[in-house]
Amino acid sequence: MGEYESESVFEVPIGPQHPALKEPAMFMFKVDGEYVVDVDANVNYNHRGMEKAAESRTYIQNLYLMERVCGICSFTHQLCFSQGVEQLLEVEAPPRAQYIRVIIGELERIHSHLLWLGVAAHEIGFDTLFYYVWRDREIVLDLLETISGNRQNYAMSTIGGVRRDITDEQTHKAFKSLKILEERTKFYQNMIPRERTILKRGVGVGVLKPADAIALCAAGPTLRMTGVKSDVRFNDPYQAYGEIPWNVVTYDTGDVVGQVMVRVGEVLEAVNISRYALQHLPTGPIRRKVPRSVPSNETVSKTEAPRGENIHYGRSNGTDKPDRWKVRAPTLANIPAVSKMLTGGYIADIPIVLAGIDPCFSCTARVAFVDVEKNKRWFWSQEELRRYGIKWYGG
Repeated sequence: MGEYESESVFEVPIGPQHPALKEPAMFMFKVDGEYVVDVDANVNYNHRGMEKAAESRTYIQNLYLMERVCGICSFTHQLCFSQGVEQLLEVEAPPRAQYIRVIIGELERIHSHLLWLGVAAHEIGFDTLFYYVWRDREIVLDLLETISGNRQNYAMSTIGGVRRDITDEQTHKAFKSLKILEERTKFYQNMIPRERTILKRGVGVGVLKPADAIALCAAGPTLRMTGVKSDVRFNDPYQAYGEIPWNVVTYDTGDVVGQVMVRVGEVLEAVNISRYALQHLPTGPIRRKVPRSVPSNETVSKTEAPRGENIHYGRSNGTDKPDRWKVRAPTLANIPAVSKMLTGGYIADIPIVLAGIDPCFSCTARVAFVDVEKNKRWFWSQEELRRYGIKWYGG
């Protein structure tokens, strides 16, 4: 048992298939009685090969592949990709397109945070709040459908701008929807600090100290719940965020209640950002023409996804297909942090602590071959993997 060798310490596996997990992942917990003393996380049970698939698709085709890295954060990945390709091309989207991108990004943040709040309430047995919040979430989904035509995977961002404009009629509906969302969210913001169910299951649960959050490279609400003021939109503004007044929401408890309060506060900020962007939407075109082939270069593009810092690395080779495209989604950054948060807590708190980072395991796993002695790493093509499979099964 190593460091925790003891007759009273047992290994308890959760996953890769488990009612507490919405996606396949494997957590091996070492427990002493009701306490978790160590955590070993393995998130490599759902590898979809998106990065390798990107190399065989054109930049235009990859717009829709990147949108499917995550269903809830679909736009932020598509925007991060579009932004990266624009950096490689040394072009910038028109001002109106940048504002529309901000609006869609913030509406997606509202959708994601309300979805998470409902799931968190369900994990602690507070299904009344779950139903209320998911009812309110329908408002923003209807608004996104009005603007883009879809409740999910909006296909709004493209290389050089956006695919759809926002009309005056849609703007009027957006103001009405944002007002309702603001009123409902303020109700939750006032209710949560006094609600005994949330306080009983959230205060002092899944604690993460600011120093640990920084050392373990936590991202998003998981970092900001410790009081650390860090947000890509604030630290390294992209699109129109540098022109829009808004505040980075932080909390200082570093526990589950802190995660709830940060996300509720961010919903209100997202409402304010969206409203300001709609009121100050510039006139002009929504996209500009760009060449299909991209000159040889490399870039790093970043956005603030609902879960935290989202990073795309791209390398072009002068053709209409990328030479390499790597995605580092925020869940990967939060795995070391959530392992720390789980250690020392109760077994009964595992579901809510895991849900606290809003994990998306399917956009986390990566596969590479590593030769430690020769300090080399390489990847297989789809054809090489196919041949290996035939050989393995004796074909």
